[in-house]
Amino acid sequence: MNHSDTSLSQALPPGQSFCFHFLRVLLRNVSRIACLGVAMLVFVPFGLTAQAQQGTLTGVVIDSTLGEALPGANVRLVGTQQGTSTDANGNYTISGISPGTYTVRASFVGFSPKVVEGVEVRANETTEVDFHLLPSAVQADELVVVGYGQVQRSDLTGSVVSIGEAELTEVPASNVLESLQGEVPGMDITKESGETAAGLDFTIRGNRSLTASNQPLFIVDGVQYSSIQFLNPNDISSVEVLKDAASTAIYGARGANGVVLITTKKGTEGGTRVDVSSYVGMTQSTGYPEHNDADQYVEQRREAHRTTGEWSGPEDDPNIFSSRELQAIENDVYTDWSDRLIKTGLQQSHQVGVSTGSETTSAYLSLGYYDESGIVEMDHLKRYSLRVNLSHEINDAIKVGTNTQATFSDQDQRANPLNMANKIPPITRAFDDNGEIIEYPTGANINPLIDEQPDHYENNTKTTDLTPTVFVELTPWESLTFRSDVSYGLNYSRQGIYRASLTIDRNGAAPESRYFTSNSRGLDMENVLTYDDDFGEHSVTLTGVFSYLQNRSDFGSELGQGQLLNSQLFYGLGNAPEGISINSGYEESSLLSYAGRLRYGWQGKYLLNLTARADGSSRLSEGNKWAVFPSAAAAWRISEESFMQDQSLFNEMKLRVSYGVSGNDAVEPYATQANLIRIPWAWGEEAAPGFAFSDQLGNPNLEWEISRTANLGLDVGMFDGRVSATLDVYNTNTSNLLLERFLPETSGASSIVQNVGETQNRGIEVSLNTQNVTSDDFTWESNLTFFSNDEEIVSLTGEGDDVANGWFIGEPTSVFYDYEKIGIWQQDEAQEAASFGQEPGEIKVKDQNGDGEITPEDRTILGSPRPDWSGSIENRFRYRGFDFSALIFARVGSMMQYDYYGNYKPSGQENGSAVDYWTPDNPTNAFPRPNSQRSDENYPYFDALTYENSSFVKLRSVTLGYTLPDNLLSSMNLRSARIYVRGRNLWTIAEVDDYDPERGGGLSFPMTQAFVAGVNIGL
Repeated sequence: MNHSDTSLSQALPPGQSFCFHFLRVLLRNVSRIACLGVAMLVFVPFGLTAQAQQGTLTGVVIDSTLGEALPGANVRLVGTQQGTSTDANGNYTISGISPGTYTVRASFVGFSPKVVEGVEVRANETTEVDFHLLPSAVQADELVVVGYGQVQRSDLTGSVVSIGEAELTEVPASNVLESLQGEVPGMDITKESGETAAGLDFTIRGNRSLTASNQPLFIVDGVQYSSIQFLNPNDISSVEVLKDAASTAIYGARGANGVVLITTKKGTEGGTRVDVSSYVGMTQSTGYPEHNDADQYVEQRREAHRTTGEWSGPEDDPNIFSSRELQAIENDVYTDWSDRLIKTGLQQSHQVGVSTGSETTSAYLSLGYYDESGIVEMDHLKRYSLRVNLSHEINDAIKVGTNTQATFSDQDQRANPLNMANKIPPITRAFDDNGEIIEYPTGANINPLIDEQPDHYENNTKTTDLTPTVFVELTPWESLTFRSDVSYGLNYSRQGIYRASLTIDRNGAAPESRYFTSNSRGLDMENVLTYDDDFGEHSVTLTGVFSYLQNRSDFGSELGQGQLLNSQLFYGLGNAPEGISINSGYEESSLLSYAGRLRYGWQGKYLLNLTARADGSSRLSEGNKWAVFPSAAAAWRISEESFMQDQSLFNEMKLRVSYGVSGNDAVEPYATQANLIRIPWAWGEEAAPGFAFSDQLGNPNLEWEISRTANLGLDVGMFDGRVSATLDVYNTNTSNLLLERFLPETSGASSIVQNVGETQNRGIEVSLNTQNVTSDDFTWESNLTFFSNDEEIVSLTGEGDDVANGWFIGEPTSVFYDYEKIGIWQQDEAQEAASFGQEPGEIKVKDQNGDGEITPEDRTILGSPRPDWSGSIENRFRYRGFDFSALIFARVGSMMQYDYYGNYKPSGQENGSAVDYWTPDNPTNAFPRPNSQRSDENYPYFDALTYENSSFVKLRSVTLGYTLPDNLLSSMNLRSARIYVRGRNLWTIAEVDDYDPERGGGLSFPMTQAFVAGVNIGL
């Protein structure tokens, strides 16, 4: 073989050629390898020393509002791969950092990220940097709870509002929903009164039904709750409000009026955390309008009799006052009855929460105590709560757990004493010279303080709520999950009422005892199968739901009269000799549902959500029990398009559109049936059992009430998330209304529930969040909300308007329909007044049709309790350890029927409102002339006096807090500590003085304001 022209590597076989080439390279570089080996021997010690001289960064990440640590927050060195997450106590440590100057960024879901620049890391030293993160209203990567699952906010296609833990504890209240007032566009919330356990009136996007329930659905940790009033706000981590049909359709009939999803706190991995929250403070009336004092009462009574010619001067006082009253006037006897009844209340709340966890187990336990004494004696609420949330991963595929809520409440209430206090003449005494109560100070009116005497009056309710929920979650594959929740809600309530003979209610009649018991059981089974996976640019989530809901309740009531011993209260009904009455009842209803949902996304830009749910309700008639409720929603993330990548103004822009159908079956069970009731009867001279149909006829054709909602929304984030806004416009048409119609007496019944009529709700909702200043020491964030809902009855029966019920086509579901007061007839209008059968000093109403006489046809719609719009603006400030927040809330364009105006007593016999009434010397247009021969009940057009604008703007809450610095916390062995003072309902601007129009016009139990001081401690 001739190798003269061939190199060795070319001549060798392929495998041997590679070995030869490697040997040649090795020999050629042997000198270099030797030099490198010597260098390593010489410099390795120095290299090890250099690595040891790297620095460490450590610190803590804290919620700046609550002062609590944030476990799982991310801390990163910007521009490097180095970073970590905080532990259960919010602490982090990043080791092995080369000396230098860095920019450090901390972030956490639901909070605005914080960046600290110029952080210097020195060799062999530890640099400490703490982060105080501010909760942010909108974060694109925030996980939002939706029906049967969670999605990133950026992937939402429906209208959903999230409220975080900080906002939920802003307002000291017994009901967590009160904390949402002004926070959720589209949710109208007002408190019914200032009573300790007063309920709330609330709707989402207006009232759809006329007589069926408009209450939204409450879901707590995936299962339905009939009420959330007993939930401890400190146990809640977030609240989501689902408003449009695309969001609520997965709940079908149960979500027709909107859905409130509540997620409670869970255990955290990485050690045990103990959190203590406690506050105590006082409550007082926001104002109570003054009624006549002694001089005003005497003057008005004199004027009332002057009108009828019975009084012309003080010499005629014996003709209109009794000798006792004359003596009281002479001796300046005066009692301000409302001032004696309204006092300062006390409010306190204490809660301990313990959370812990490992890689497989998490646990959260809380104990809570709430105590409030109202501003009226004998109005008192105590509530004890326990919550246990446990979950355990048996293996990678099986997870089990429980979410259990237990609550016991003890509530004392009293009959409204202010009604009597407002009308009893003030020229009286409450107690005699020996301090004994005077039972009848005027001889006719009982003392308003009489119920406060020992063993005279008691109204006590004890309620036990227990809602244990167990669940199992199976994950056979990473993308497939099945979860089954079974909840069994138990509620037992006992109410006892005793009213002695000398009480406001009995007023000398025989004593009366009442005893009520109720038991309810609710079974909720939720089975959810979810498939979630990504395929390149496609993401798909499929959800299947099987749900079964059953409610059973029974009640009993007993009544007896003539009890001899007051001290037995309502416990001695067996000793009552007369008036014995016994009653009991039972109700049962169920709902069976199947649902499916498809969520699809392409490239993270184009999103689609399709849902269908079939519901079968036992409340409706045979053949009409089942209905299917579909919905569709789509969203376009415009900010992800290529043409948006070269701009820096918008970091998020998403357009949403949805349409869906939902149903409502919220009528009482058995509305399809005509029931028999027992009536007194006789057969000859002998008593005999008799039965008749109940007042409400059954309807064997009762169907679903149907709502169809279209929603268009826009979500915008600007300036790297420092400004975010959401805009929604919607239209809801509700047909086949479940309407309780009144029937003529000739029918033999009073009412029937039928599917009659249609309503429409249209509105706009806006929310805006801005981070105005974000420096190391100072931050300022603002939140603004606005919504306006146009509520309208579209059709009723073929007869048009229903005047008897106050329902009018083209108007809201609730209006005030009456004569329109335009003033008081004046003396120069005597001739015109006479043409209407009136005279100067009387109420002048408008002749709407101009026919020269006042008839019922001249009544008109004066206004509605529904507002034209509502809104709020909240500002939050933080300076180093101090934080300050204030929320202003407005509700504008509503009307109320004001009881204070209705308390004007023109006859002067009883006391009444201190108003500007007409006299020949005081020609006002406010209130008519007093007249001893005319009471408020027979004064023409008297109700026209009572309507008033109920718009208001109020400073709803103010909070000032201070978070203790880390060095002080370390010395006290605390994880976190924050002290604060807080005020609620501090200041109100309204048309009326000394009254909070949120009360709605009533005078019993006026609205309250609270001033509390509290502390949050983390151990």
